[in-house]
Amino acid sequence: MFVKDHMTKDPAVITKDVSLMKATDIMGKGRFHRLPVVDQEGRLIGLVTGGLVKEKSGADRTSLSIYELNYLLTRTTVGDVMITDVRTIGPDAFLEEASGIMADNDISVLPVVDDDRKVLGIITDRDIYRAFIDLTGYRKQGTRFVISCEDRPGQLLRVAQLFAEENANLENLAVYHTERGVEIEIKATGEVSVEHMTEVLRGAGFEVTNVLQRHADGSCDRY
Repeated sequence: MFVKDHMTKDPAVITKDVSLMKATDIMGKGRFHRLPVVDQEGRLIGLVTGGLVKEKSGADRTSLSIYELNYLLTRTTVGDVMITDVRTIGPDAFLEEASGIMADNDISVLPVVDDDRKVLGIITDRDIYRAFIDLTGYRKQGTRFVISCEDRPGQLLRVAQLFAEENANLENLAVYHTERGVEIEIKATGEVSVEHMTEVLRGAGFEVTNVLQRHADGSCDRY
């Protein structure tokens, strides 16, 4: 999974001479909370966020009147408050790399730039969440089996073959190493009988620990 497939492409950007009032207006109308700051050639030089605007302008201090606040927002520019040490990522990076950078640096957004630091997109923690949902196929119709197995070569192949023999199409697959041991999570579509497939898996020596079946109307059954 690549960053370029999950980022917001061609995001709104501003220059450092824009007032905080204007930046706030852009974020409000666009219903987002971050704006990359670029130079005249479109290269990234900073980042401004809704939280940063509140902090630097004093908008979160009740002692300021609306007139004082508007005066500050109008007279203060983005360049006065923007973050200049901005973490970035390239469009061809893996999504897990973006997630790791965010987690390690306790941030929720990464501008996506090319080799010349020109802004191509922006990716946020919410984009990561959506990608994880897509990766697991959680919201799609089908049946998810969680299978406990031994940690040795060939287990995944054996499980996949059992599903293939039942004419089940495997759409999503993951392997997790937990305190409980190794678990294979498989999302299957087709004419899959939960009871029959569970019997097949158990007959082959596997333990089925959880089954979730999602129907076309979005409802779910747990087994």
